[in-house]
Amino acid sequence: MLRSRIFPGPVALGPVAALLMAFAVVPSLAQSPSTSNAAATTPAEAKPPAQAKPLDPIVSRNIEVTLRYKLQIPPDYVIHVGPRTPSTTPGFDNVQVHFDLPGDPSHSQTLNFLISDDNKTLERVAKWNIAGDAANLVPTGNRPVMGNPKAKVVLVNFDDLECPFCAKLYSELFPDTLDHYKGLIRIVYRDMPIPDLHPWAMRAAVDANCLAAQNGTAYWNYVGYLHTHGEQITGPDRDVKKSQALLDTLALEEGVKDKLDKEALSACIAKQDETVVRQEMKLADSLDVDQTPMMFVNGEVVEGALPKDVLWPVIDRALVSEGITPPPDPYVHPAKPAVADAGGAPAKP
Repeated sequence: MLRSRIFPGPVALGPVAALLMAFAVVPSLAQSPSTSNAAATTPAEAKPPAQAKPLDPIVSRNIEVTLRYKLQIPPDYVIHVGPRTPSTTPGFDNVQVHFDLPGDPSHSQTLNFLISDDNKTLERVAKWNIAGDAANLVPTGNRPVMGNPKAKVVLVNFDDLECPFCAKLYSELFPDTLDHYKGLIRIVYRDMPIPDLHPWAMRAAVDANCLAAQNGTAYWNYVGYLHTHGEQITGPDRDVKKSQALLDTLALEEGVKDKLDKEALSACIAKQDETVVRQEMKLADSLDVDQTPMMFVNGEVVEGALPKDVLWPVIDRALVSEGITPPPDPYVHPAKPAVADAGGAPAKP
């Protein structure tokens, strides 16, 4: 499921705007704070660096009009074009542009642009940090692992336990993907409930973490049941309180099956401490996870519930990058033999 984030409004982003917005939201491959959590930077707070020089008012207006058009920014946003400062790009200066939504600082942000010396060209250049191992870009944390805990390829999935698309991805991963790679991968789920869309998802995540605190198998059994019985948990009357009560009951029953500490599990479920889940959501936000499911395969992003014939090549690429030969693709079938003609001779190709 998709969450709307930057520049919410009635106007949809076009292809050019989407590309530029991607640069705005993801300034580097390293973990970065989301604009929704960062404090807004207003022109009054910003301190122009040394050697800053003001822009001609006409040039400033041209920049604003162009950005409103190219980025399809809703009219209720206020745009402030900052002074120009020297850049390391020959023939260009830097210029900061501040986007502010009055009354909602969580949707304010600052973008950096390049403006040509002749004031005729505005460019948006993005820099990404490619240092380090891509496989470690998304931490697995102290989360239950399915598969080989020592596997070099890890699939980190941000999951909403009420999300139907997450349920579909779950069916692609278990058991087919896990069986196909036989010890070559490990799968880690991280919490990304979207309460605005899924009213019992937060409760499910908290209860699942209560199980995970004692036993990883119990956690995975619970996750699997929720992803295969979502409609049953929602119920025909869609009563959230009934759904939450059922989630608690299922978690306690799972605890009995796996011989967990009943008293500790009951206390954890009754407390409904969302701290861990909120931390998971903050991590997701810092990685610009704006929908569920969203998976990182050794750092490579996989959005949505992709079928196996699309997902597996991504995993294969990660294996090859680690020097591991992927297993044969069962979807590649050998060519059919030539059919003999009426006289018994093989047909000519």
